[in-house]
Amino acid sequence: MKIGIYGQFYHENAEIYIQMLLDALQKRDAKVLIEENFLEIINRNQDITKNFSACSTFTKLDKSFDLFFSIGGDGTILKSVTFVGDLGIPIVGINTGRLGFLATIQKEEMTESLNHILEEEYAISERSLLIVETFPHNKEIEPLNFALNEVAVNRRNTTSMIKVETHVNDKYLTSYWSDGLIVATPTGSTGYSLSCGGPVIDPQTNSLLLTPIAPHNLNARPLVIPDSSTVKLKVSGRENTFLVSMDSRIATLENETEIVIKKAPFTIKLLQLHDDSFIKTLRKKLLWGEDKRN
Repeated sequence: MKIGIYGQFYHENAEIYIQMLLDALQKRDAKVLIEENFLEIINRNQDITKNFSACSTFTKLDKSFDLFFSIGGDGTILKSVTFVGDLGIPIVGINTGRLGFLATIQKEEMTESLNHILEEEYAISERSLLIVETFPHNKEIEPLNFALNEVAVNRRNTTSMIKVETHVNDKYLTSYWSDGLIVATPTGSTGYSLSCGGPVIDPQTNSLLLTPIAPHNLNARPLVIPDSSTVKLKVSGRENTFLVSMDSRIATLENETEIVIKKAPFTIKLLQLHDDSFIKTLRKKLLWGEDKRN
């Protein structure tokens, strides 16, 4: 068994959970590689007493990896997606952060969860992604021109609104006068889109979501469309440039650049324990069903 481990930041007491993970994997004689920059963060943190310096590292993945452990929060999983890409390696999200819709394995339940994972007692939740093309082409977009949560266009260096001319399947939909527009997957419906008033969508739903950001017209509402759709955007405004984001990655584009967004030809596999579900996660994270009147 070959395992990759990645994290972005050092969370409090993170070394405890990293050591628990390494101990469990070593007992199974797994070959473990830690992402190079993450290992450097671990080794230079003064609170860590264990010596991880002898661990093997990676800077790039290949199909020989069996599992990829993401240690952090949802943002760390989004970064993990850029390593995994279309390789089909299942991602295991260990939540050492706060709110986590994607990183669902809680650090307090590490021992039991790892036992289930190493005994292959889990399911795989396949998540759709979006890919982005621009005309003219922009080097900042490629080669990581995909997103698990959402693609968004936003105003840049201005308090003025931008106009986002939007076509769906080559048919004109509308022009959003707003701070921007989010095109989200069902997975991303619980992220940026949710904070802008978009609906929650089950990850297994075959759909895309258009959510305007602070629209000037109050009749501009979030719209759910089939994930077979192709969305084309063209932005204009007082500034000459605007921002496009793909999850946590941001690029600057010139006004009137055509952005084409559609479903990616590959999926991301998220490992899910058998007693976990999207409904359970919603209930837990959004406190649904709890009486808070006392």
